[in-house]
Parts: sequence; structure tokens; C-alpha cells
Amino acid sequence: MRWDNLRLDGEPAAAATPLFARGAIGRTFDTPEFRGVTFFELHARSIINRVPGASRVPFQWTINPYRGCTHACTYCFARKTHEYLDLDAGHDFDSKIVVKVNAAELVRKELAAPRWGGHPIAMGTNVDCYQRAEGRYRLMPGVIAALRDAANPFSILTKGSMILRDLDLLAEAAEVTDVGVSLSVGFTDEELWRSVEPGTPRPGRRLEVCAALRGRGLPCGVLMAPILPYLTDSPRALAGTVRQIAEAGATHVVPLVLHLRPGAREWFLTWLAREHPKLVPRYREMYGRGAYAPKAYQARITREVEELAARHGVGRSSPAAARRLRPPGPAPRAAAPEQLTLL
Repeated sequence: MRWDNLRLDGEPAAAATPLFARGAIGRTFDTPEFRGVTFFELHARSIINRVPGASRVPFQWTINPYRGCTHACTYCFARKTHEYLDLDAGHDFDSKIVVKVNAAELVRKELAAPRWGGHPIAMGTNVDCYQRAEGRYRLMPGVIAALRDAANPFSILTKGSMILRDLDLLAEAAEVTDVGVSLSVGFTDEELWRSVEPGTPRPGRRLEVCAALRGRGLPCGVLMAPILPYLTDSPRALAGTVRQIAEAGATHVVPLVLHLRPGAREWFLTWLAREHPKLVPRYREMYGRGAYAPKAYQARITREVEELAARHGVGRSSPAAARRLRPPGPAPRAAAPEQLTLL
């Protein structure tokens, strides 16, 4: 694997700056949730990454304890980054997972460095830090604890229900710094979910997670992404999803239309040709000039979701679902990593 001449963010670097401090150890686990998955356990040289200035994202620093993701979302924009490791952006991205086993140690070290400026750090923006591997490796408790102890602001974006395991840590961190959490829920059609996001918890479960976080007093919004043209963008589909987001007590909702960068583009269009072949010409027309849908289409979808959010009271409704998840008081003891499964 071509790992010795890359930086952690996946961009080419000088050959004298290896990506990892020690060689990777490949492991497989003969358990149902990990069957067919190989984990490459390794020691990274650094963990807090600066986002390139040309990026469209609204943050400058990230932490990514994993590379590759068993959520296996067909549209994931991060797929291309696996090619930097001489792995493919399709099946390898879903089944060959890089685990930075020293992530928590590095976070604590880098936050303590005199040059670190206490900048907000985003997590879950490349691949999900609460994918199934986290149930076994448990990297996030150490990462969150380090951020809490440094009173460093951070945010987490996830499709995973496992974040509830760390509810107490998140609440402790929120007492000393700004903590933001968002659940990614682009649609609530369960038949489509099983096809396009096969490794994730069902959309309703993710909204229950949002409700539980809100019930604990933590701010939690929903990234309504991706909205899939001709599949989840009808007025009825949008209204149903926004209504359920409001019922979960989300503090806000941010719509984002599907974008298809290289790597994700080929994998998603292969899925589309198999599952919805009649839509292929429409997608080729819509995305024929680049990775993004036409601006007029994006603006219309954003406007519709904003109007629906105002109508359904997103940011004003109480998280009723949280009361159904568990009684008030301390969070229940988390299950052993081997017992944590997706619902």
C-alpha cells in the first residue's frame, strides 16, 4: 500500500514525511457485524488536520480516527480518499478500515502544544467516527475526554447511534466548552435507506438519538443530507422528513442536495443503474457539468425545507421521543463493544 508518502489528510507530501509512525497491522474478526471487514491498526503521526483553504466546509480543523467506513453509503464523498492508500473507492472503502489506534493520545498531545490556538474542531466530516468499528476500538471516549480537559470547542456529525454511549462525556464537555452535535438524516424512506445506506442505523433510530441528546440538554441539529433528486425530493417526502425532524426536537435543520465527486460518482451511478435505471439519464443531465446539482435546484430545495422547518416548528418543539427512550437521570451503562449493534 502506498502509505509512506502521504499526509493524514490524504494529500501528497514529501517522501520524508510518512503518513504513519509504525506499520499497519491487519486484523479480521469472525463476528457477524464485522464479517468481510479488515481493520488496519496503526499509529498515526498526527491527528488534528487543517482543512485546505479552498474547501467549501465551514470549519478549519478536523479529527478523523478512522479512514474508510462500514456505513457503506453509496454516495459518500470521502470514497476517493481511499485511492490514496492504493485501495479502491468502492468495496475497499466499505470493508478495509484504517484505525488510528493512538488517536486519543495524539489529541491530548497536540492540544497541549504551545502552537495550538484552541480552534474549534469538527469530527465525522470525512468518515463517521461512530461507525461500527468504534464499538470495538472505543477511540472516541478518549478523544472527547481530551477535548473536555482542554476546554476545546468541537462538533460531531454522525449517522451512528453509538454516540449515546458517550452521552455523559458529551454533557461534561458541554459544561466547559461549546459542543455541537448533528445527526445526518437525509430522508426517512426505510426501503430506500436499506439500499443506499445499508450499514447505518435506520433513519428513525437516528432521530431517536437526536431526541435523546436534546433530552439531556445538548444542542443537536439535523443535517438533512443528502437529498436525492427524483428519489427523496418530492414535496411529500420533504414534508414527512422535516416533520419527523421537528418531532425529535432538533435545534435546526440544514438541507444539502447530493453532490457526486469522483469516486463517489462512479459508485453511486452504478447503484443507480442497478436500482433505478430510468433515472440514469436524468442524473447525467443534472450532474453532467460537475459534482453539484444546478444552483437553481439547490436553492429551490433549500427554500422548501426552510419553509417546512418554520411550519413544523424545528427549533421550537420539545423532544418527545427522548422521553420514550429512557427515564430522566444518568445515562444507562453502555453495552460491551461486542454487543453494540445497529438497529
